[in-house]
Amino acid sequence: MNGSLDFSRITLRGLRIFVALEEHKSISLAAKNLSLSKSNISQAISDLEKGLGMQLFDRRQRPVSLTPSGQLFSHHAHRILSTVSEAETALAEFSAQSLPVLNFATIDDLDASLAPVVATALQAQLPRSFISTFSGRSDQVTARLMSRESDIGVTGTIPAMVQKFQVQHLYREQFVLVIAKDRYRSTQDWREQLTDLPFVHYSDTMPLGQLVATHLKRIGFEGQGKHSFETSRSVIATVARLQGWTIATPLSVLDASRFLDLVDLHPLPFAGLSRNIFLINRINELGGVPEFLASKLRQLLQDELLPEFIQIAPHLADKLEIER
Repeated sequence: MNGSLDFSRITLRGLRIFVALEEHKSISLAAKNLSLSKSNISQAISDLEKGLGMQLFDRRQRPVSLTPSGQLFSHHAHRILSTVSEAETALAEFSAQSLPVLNFATIDDLDASLAPVVATALQAQLPRSFISTFSGRSDQVTARLMSRESDIGVTGTIPAMVQKFQVQHLYREQFVLVIAKDRYRSTQDWREQLTDLPFVHYSDTMPLGQLVATHLKRIGFEGQGKHSFETSRSVIATVARLQGWTIATPLSVLDASRFLDLVDLHPLPFAGLSRNIFLINRINELGGVPEFLASKLRQLLQDELLPEFIQIAPHLADKLEIER
């Protein structure tokens, strides 16, 4: 295959597909890695070969292998993509540093503990930016990220079109039983004890409430629930006042610390339930800020919030797992 160069057929997309096929040595694996069809991979490689006027891969071989021309082209393809990546990073850093306003969003449970740390960390990284903070439900935080009302957020809900977002895992927390003081004995039948007490819900409009409701349905248990709220403070305060119970996470419990003398914390007496929390932002828009912020938040969780929870409930220390 020889002929004149046709640069209109040589695209960044084509170069990325070339590198993926070189690395995976399989059209199927390259397609899976790039979330494309096998025909997309084959067509892109054909266009690239026509544009260069030479064969780059021997696709009759298993695994697929580079031809001598392909080996020569590989060096240039990697160098071009590396330069483009450096340019994208530099532009993203410039964009982040020049932002007049950075909109941060977090779930309610972490507002009091995370928001001050986030504001301080972001201000240090972006001294010319005004930091605006929103707190709400996980679905609200994620919706704001998708609509561009927020630039970066802490949430338990992964956005649709996740490939457009950078997702960094912060921690995993297992739910615990929160029950009015001295109203539960772990040596006795849990169904009998919980059936006799009012169950205080998280609102069904919340992802957290939906998660708990689905789990209780799965284990075949329905509590006496007549009260639902959207904040952990309200849920746990009502548990104490009504001598009831609920299911909450360790950091939700910390958010209601003023009521903890009135309740007891226990491992769930039935099948476990957990949730993951992430730091999410749109790809290539904030430079190194997301990695910096994720590191700060994990440090806060490890150095301050985990020890605070362990002090309250040392027997539940394993219920909060922070990403390293």
